[in-house]
Amino acid sequence: MARILITSGPTRQYLDPVRYLTNASSGRMGAALAASAVAAGHEVIVVSGPVEVSYPAGAEVVPVVSTEEMLSAAQRIFATCDGLIGVAAPCDYRPVKVAEGKINKTGQPLMLELVETPDVVATLGASKTHQWCVGFALETDDHRLRALAKLEKKHCDLMVSNGAAAMNALDTSVEVIAPDGAVLASLAGSKQAVADGIFQVIQSRLISPRATAGS
Repeated sequence: MARILITSGPTRQYLDPVRYLTNASSGRMGAALAASAVAAGHEVIVVSGPVEVSYPAGAEVVPVVSTEEMLSAAQRIFATCDGLIGVAAPCDYRPVKVAEGKINKTGQPLMLELVETPDVVATLGASKTHQWCVGFALETDDHRLRALAKLEKKHCDLMVSNGAAAMNALDTSVEVIAPDGAVLASLAGSKQAVADGIFQVIQSRLISPRATAGS
């Protein structure tokens, strides 16, 4: 049995007390992968941004809001895990300054200065010792090429490539890519069916070989 950390859902970066930057991630793929891992008999901890989906009863869920909170919780948990599935879509930017009160309309354009938030998967991947890491690359063009570049940059063992149509959708299509660029699986269908296929690759490529080596 492996202890698996899954990051899931979106994060929010507040502009003022009532407004925030985010994206359309629903958390459905994170919940589906958690269900696949629990069904396979593994211990699962989900660090989740704000979502309306339900995670499987067999998984421990740690709720967070911002990208910084997601990274902090994930770093704490990852140290005790065997692997990471980074399926969350953390908000990539945050405002330089968060207004203390609600920003009121003035009739004039509003200028926002944004800076990048930390990359959760890249940070965890750079810190791994014995652990494995699986990332997700959502792109609008050059899917396979950009997914492979992200695999190397984020120190991942596998990268799952998908498109923008997957956001907040019931169905999806993905490719599971190895470090040498090989496409290990092309999957399409409901997110649960696709998650089951992704997890089969993770089990055969990353979990089972290490379990055998350690026995």
